Amino acid sequence: MALIKDIAQICKSKNAGPFNVTVDILFEDHGMHRRVKGTGVLTPALFAGLYGVAEEDILFTPYDAAAAFKITFPRATPAGDFGDTDVYGCQQHAPVLDVDIPI
Repeated sequence: MALIKDIAQICKSKNAGPFNVTVDILFEDHGMHRRVKGTGVLTPALFAGLYGVAEEDILFTPYDAAAAFKITFPRATPAGDFGDTDVYGCQQHAPVLDVDIPI
């Protein structure tokens, strides 16, 4: 077992406009990306559970050529709105860091 934070070269988040956030997970080599992808752990259902959004609202895109995954979903609070604690969306990747991958 390995945590995303221990095997991904980059795991980051950012706004995808004021109403969505994107999480990018990139691996240093294609072999690790294939191993992670092959486990089937990274799915829209996982991200729906992590972020409390409907699974159908998750845009989940594996980018094999870049050894990466891109996940976009609605923000709980629009960027800059009252109650927003992360206007740039740069801290939203934290729940992904401790996802356990059975490799």
